[in-house]
Amino acid sequence: MNARRRAMAIAAGLLLASAAVQARDEGDGDAPPCPSTYEAGVPLTLPAAVDLALCRNVQVHGAWAGIRLQAAGVGEARAAYLPTLNAGVGRVHDRTAYPGARTASSNLASNTGSLNLSWRLFDFGGRAAGQRAAQAMLDAALANRDAVLQRTLAATVGAYVEAQTARANVRMRQEYAALAHETVLAAQRRALRGLGSHSDTLQATSALAKATLGASRADGEFRKARAVLVYTLGLPADAGLTLDDDADGEAAGLREGLQDELQSWLALARERHPAIVAAQAQLAAARDRVDVTRSEGRPSIDLTANVYQNGRPNQGLSPAATRETLVGISLNIPLFDGFARHYKVRGALAQAGQREAEAEEVQQQTLMDLVKTHAEASTALANLAASQAWLDAARDAQASVQRKFGLGAADILEMLATQSALLEAQQERIRCQAEWRSARLRLLASAGVLGRDAIAGR
Repeated sequence: MNARRRAMAIAAGLLLASAAVQARDEGDGDAPPCPSTYEAGVPLTLPAAVDLALCRNVQVHGAWAGIRLQAAGVGEARAAYLPTLNAGVGRVHDRTAYPGARTASSNLASNTGSLNLSWRLFDFGGRAAGQRAAQAMLDAALANRDAVLQRTLAATVGAYVEAQTARANVRMRQEYAALAHETVLAAQRRALRGLGSHSDTLQATSALAKATLGASRADGEFRKARAVLVYTLGLPADAGLTLDDDADGEAAGLREGLQDELQSWLALARERHPAIVAAQAQLAAARDRVDVTRSEGRPSIDLTANVYQNGRPNQGLSPAATRETLVGISLNIPLFDGFARHYKVRGALAQAGQREAEAEEVQQQTLMDLVKTHAEASTALANLAASQAWLDAARDAQASVQRKFGLGAADILEMLATQSALLEAQQERIRCQAEWRSARLRLLASAGVLGRDAIAGR
């Protein structure tokens, strides 16, 4: 499977949201269902964290409201093709007096009614352009929703990875402290057998104290990172958040994808990235608004039909019951408006030109960011493999020196040096893992395919 097909499968989560929007336009317009709140003590996976964040993020809610607004605009544009019908009823009392004459005054009372139909038959494409512009703005709102989702996903993933990395650092520091404790015990045993000095024991004890301090500091950093994650998810401050142990595995979902040509990622970004899609949709809407403005200065044909019962509204009554029916077709031809329409068209053309420049700038910036993140992800993947080789070599060296130290064939300085080298290799391994996860997700975001499925398949 090539990069485009794989990334399109990853983007299925975001496309499902678009289907939800269509269902909302046809249905009751409710937001997608939110998962139940986090249960304390249950390991929190990254996809579950994303679900919680999306359900509680106010920007996501605002994006859904923007989609509903633009969907209403599409409905309003479609309504321009339908006729308008108005009805009116009334009770009229008509009294006529003749001052200075012997003629008696007359009094008439009657119920009146009217029915008015108006239907625009032809307008040189103004309604069609208005509908296209409304649809383009809806597409822009959908793309903006995807962009908001990506920002929320990025913030959630960043907080989760920070907490995950901090926890890995805690475990590494605890293992290092346990190793330092074993070194102290070994130094004490060597001293009892006369193979070592009291100075060796003191140096090992000092290394143990340093390792314990490092473990304490790492635990504090983990608590802080977990608090940031709790805030990002919108959970209560006292939520007993527990990370999923499976999340510590390597993120290898794009190892093959990174080997594909950069052009595949660039083509995918041009097609899928929310910022590019939104800019292009706004450009299309601006161009359609030019047609709308032009059509306002062109002729239009309207069909009108009116039915009046017992006279027209706000007019006198006749002594007999009447019913008047009018049907007509009118041609409206704008002749002169002081060049106002000319300047409106020029303004619409200028706005379309501005949108075109903005769309080109957004595309160039997005593709440039993609090139950078692709290079960063490739480098991070190579560093991941190198750090594993370094860690394996450091573990073998430490195990070898530890055996020699127990037999009295190595001194305390060599033992502490191999422990420090192992600590450095473990730290570099954790950092490379964090850089790889971050670079991989930034690559997906830069290509415009960062969705829930992409995170779940990390």
